Amino acid sequence: MTERIVVGMSGGVDSSVAAALLVEQGYDVVGITMRVEPRLAMAESVKRFGNCCGTEAVEDARAVARALGIRYYLLSMEEEFNQKVISSFIDEYAAGRTPVPCVACNSNLKFGSLLGRARAWDAAAVATGHYARVERDPTTGRYLLLRAKDVRKDQTDFLWPLTQAQLGAARFPVGELTKDEVREHARRLGLVTADKPESQDICFVPDDDYRGFLRRRAPEVFRPGAIVDQRGRVLGTHGGIAAYTVGQKRGLGLATGRPLYVVDLDPERNTVSVGEAPDLERDRLVATAVNFIAGEPPKAPLRVEAKIRHSHRPAAATVRALDGDRAEVIFDAPQRAVSPGQSVVFYSGDVVVGGGVIARPASR
Repeated sequence: MTERIVVGMSGGVDSSVAAALLVEQGYDVVGITMRVEPRLAMAESVKRFGNCCGTEAVEDARAVARALGIRYYLLSMEEEFNQKVISSFIDEYAAGRTPVPCVACNSNLKFGSLLGRARAWDAAAVATGHYARVERDPTTGRYLLLRAKDVRKDQTDFLWPLTQAQLGAARFPVGELTKDEVREHARRLGLVTADKPESQDICFVPDDDYRGFLRRRAPEVFRPGAIVDQRGRVLGTHGGIAAYTVGQKRGLGLATGRPLYVVDLDPERNTVSVGEAPDLERDRLVATAVNFIAGEPPKAPLRVEAKIRHSHRPAAATVRALDGDRAEVIFDAPQRAVSPGQSVVFYSGDVVVGGGVIARPASR
């Protein structure tokens, strides 16, 4: 019997080619697009969801499925997306953290709910257009998450929470290709998504305006408070800590005559702390919800390269496992704008050792 694989199709070129590659390899491919918002008119859908998740994306995914000759379904997941992604997104900003909603979507929906449904349809795996790779360690038998061949497009920092069971059922067909190769493959097949521009924004936040999104969805999180310097002196007022992120320079509304940056957000005191560029430097952090993909939590300090945001170049560091699924990361050199709520991901060469969520320091 031909192995069946469900492909999450976002309407972009990467997931389109992922489906095409699996078809070429002889799998029984079923295309699925997750509908994560109520039905909207085309113009409103594009405005609110851009190139991903909206009506145009659904039509493109359907056209690709038709060209590949595979079955295609639109799966309603609005309530799950609202509960597991959007609600968490709002709560994190209200708590003074800067979340990465793609991480929650991947672990809870694409390789959570969708994988469960795929198995009910007798599918062996779920495939996506992520730039990543999965291999099995012949010595330990564990599944390993590896960086993509195209390091510039690597997306493993959005996949670090995946469990062994999830990685065992995950397929990333474009992980061995460069972006240029993916587009060339799509052009060869005449897919409508071949030259479609990439979406860099959060799919449910129009025009990357997360503050506007939060004001519409949860205006109560915007409570005015004080902006203070590193000595605790009040320099001005803010309209809600949810409107700020660590490292932010613009929009502070302060006339101090020198550049100032957001250094800390304190939800208990409802304060925004600012400082000069050196005040943003941190040589260590603590991560929570840590997942050591490549093995058990290390008994001794482990040398890694640690990445603290998607655009961050991994930096040499030592990671030490703590109790309660926590870990301490000590960098060889201080890093700028370590932001609570963001992911920290540990690498050893191409192997993703693990990752976690950056916690706010207990004291400064």
